Amino acid sequence: MNIVCLDMEGVLVPEIWIAFAEETGIEELKKTTREEPDYDKLMNYRLDILRDHGLGLKEIQDVIARIDPLPGAKDFLDELRATTQAIILSDTFSQFAQPLMAKLGWPALFCNELIVGEDGMIEGFKMRCEKSKLTTVRALQSCGFETIAAGDSFNDLAMIEASKAGFLFRSTDAIKADYPQFPAFDEFDDLLDAIKKAL
Repeated sequence: MNIVCLDMEGVLVPEIWIAFAEETGIEELKKTTREEPDYDKLMNYRLDILRDHGLGLKEIQDVIARIDPLPGAKDFLDELRATTQAIILSDTFSQFAQPLMAKLGWPALFCNELIVGEDGMIEGFKMRCEKSKLTTVRALQSCGFETIAAGDSFNDLAMIEASKAGFLFRSTDAIKADYPQFPAFDEFDDLLDAIKKAL
């Protein structure tokens, strides 16, 4: 039994924080897990910037409402889910992801939760579990699944490495150079073909 585990941002949808940074003009918010491997450190850095600028959940959700999936992402996901089981493993938050999941046809998503105050300011965040992507892949394997994984960032490498097949998708040149053992693709058709071969 196979299950495909996909990252969300950068793979199926644009990076939410980059879109928000472009909308607000706050360049520092363009930093993602492609540059900062420590997710806890990255999120606290982001929350400090939001507080400094007086920005809360609503402002981010307003930007997310205008974000569409990457061209071809929904067709890719539809064909993939018609072929095998798939799940999105993301370090994003349910308060961000819901409108994007609607546009992708409501695929299964495991993500995290933001802690939001009554004033709408983001006070913190609650991660599902330690090393959430790797932990989830290991849990799926313990249930009898063989996992195939694809992602683009540092926080995807552990689940890619732990899977029977793993791929980089639209990753950075630096990550591709450091991890040449993982086949790297930039087009959904190529990724789909590689997944089908791995099945």
